[in-house]
Amino acid sequence: ALRCLQSIPSTRAHNQNTAVMESQNHVDDLSPKKTTILTKLSNGPVMTGSRKRPSEGNCDKEKEQCIALFDQWSETDQVEFVEHLISHMCHYQHGHINSYLKPMLQRDFITALPAQGLDHIAENILSFLDAQSLCSAELVCKEWQRVISEGMLWKKLIERMVRTDPLWKGLSERHQWEKYLFKNRTTEVPPNSYYHSLYPKIIQDIETIEANWRCGRHNLQRIQCRSENSKGVYCLQYDDDKIISGLRDNSIKIWDKQSLECLKILTGHTGSVLCLQYDERVIVTGSSDSTVRVWDVTSGEVLNTLIHHNEAVLHLRFCNGLMVTCSKDRSIAVWDMASPTDISLRRVLVGHRAAVNVVDFDDKYIVSASGDRTIKVWSTSTCEFVRTLNGHKRGIACLQYRDRLVVSGSSDNTIRLWDIECGACLRVLEGHEELVRCIRFDNKRIVSGAYDGKIKVWDLQAALDPRAPASTLCLRTLVEHSGRVFRLQFDEFQIISSSHDDTILIWDFLNVSTNGQSEGRSPSRTYTYISR
Repeated sequence: ALRCLQSIPSTRAHNQNTAVMESQNHVDDLSPKKTTILTKLSNGPVMTGSRKRPSEGNCDKEKEQCIALFDQWSETDQVEFVEHLISHMCHYQHGHINSYLKPMLQRDFITALPAQGLDHIAENILSFLDAQSLCSAELVCKEWQRVISEGMLWKKLIERMVRTDPLWKGLSERHQWEKYLFKNRTTEVPPNSYYHSLYPKIIQDIETIEANWRCGRHNLQRIQCRSENSKGVYCLQYDDDKIISGLRDNSIKIWDKQSLECLKILTGHTGSVLCLQYDERVIVTGSSDSTVRVWDVTSGEVLNTLIHHNEAVLHLRFCNGLMVTCSKDRSIAVWDMASPTDISLRRVLVGHRAAVNVVDFDDKYIVSASGDRTIKVWSTSTCEFVRTLNGHKRGIACLQYRDRLVVSGSSDNTIRLWDIECGACLRVLEGHEELVRCIRFDNKRIVSGAYDGKIKVWDLQAALDPRAPASTLCLRTLVEHSGRVFRLQFDEFQIISSSHDDTILIWDFLNVSTNGQSEGRSPSRTYTYISR
């Protein structure tokens, strides 16, 4: 240990001599003008740990001489010299220099760009900000505020939200501020301040709608579809203008969405209309008479009748020239739809051991569910069997499939969430007291209807979180139907459901009256249509 201590001075001296030699080598490489300054740096050892400085008078004179020489050099020589100078400093000095340089390196590019005639670039940069950041940007300075105002950035932010979020799009249509969007700068477009004040109002509307869903606050409208021979509305679909329903009395009724009056009745099936789907051109229906019929959505004329299944057609889906039907005869039929009048059978899928109650599909998979307690997955392109999802203890009555998620409802009174790729059951939802007859989900919620007459709203994101307690999953139970719930559809603002009680209910979570109404229930407006 004593020998080590004795060797320290000699080592330090060796290091100091080495530093002097390196400094001298650098001096040889530099121009003659810099030699004088660098010679001073290399005259003595580099004391990287010392913070002492010479007397003030000598330092000031030497600084003036250095600066006078420094100003005569080219920019390249100046940079090389400063780099060399910094290399002789200690870490403490580097920190001081860094603090000094930081504010010098900052640039207000939003203010600088318009000065160069580049306003559009400044606007484009700020257009990526969210609402909170845009508010902060307006407070930076008057120039930033001017760029935001003249660039109509609040308008652009709202337009971006409307393009990407169905809730925003729906609100823009219903509250009619959509007419002020997606227009170039004209006299008809309000100033940026209008959109700035509009944004918090939209946020407040969204928060109110979400609270209405959670608390069950709604405005209820009721369509009475009383038929002479039999009761029950088995299926429905709606858009902003109309509701199309399939009834137990063999008819299809089309209702005006605003007035709730019956616009048209389509007849032709000889059995109950169990399933339907429509687009802008056609209505396709399946019936207990074992046929599939294609109707013109405008005129109501029958365009085609498909006779293939041996028993009732229980469900169907069509999209992008492909249609899939399923039947009580245990089979699934895959059809090519070239046109409403040119529909040909591509393949029949067989594998279920009981009635196939429901099908859904996308470009990758066809998914079917049956009374045999299984969900089967098939390839859409090849129609080959892929896998079976097992877990329900009784027959499966309904399902929806989107992306990787399948949600199914069963006569075991439960709802199951599945990962279609691995076949794993992600969650079991319990709460219904009878068979779960219909189910739909979006990015936020699952809505289910059952033979117990109840509609339940579930938190989808919580259901996908294995840590979420089961008691937190059901957000609200809606009870208005007096019979079994057969079918429902919903969006961000409403649920429309149909039942064995021969009614169609519209549960409106947007236009909710607050005049002393109790939570979860509101007076219903009833419209009755009696068929003749």
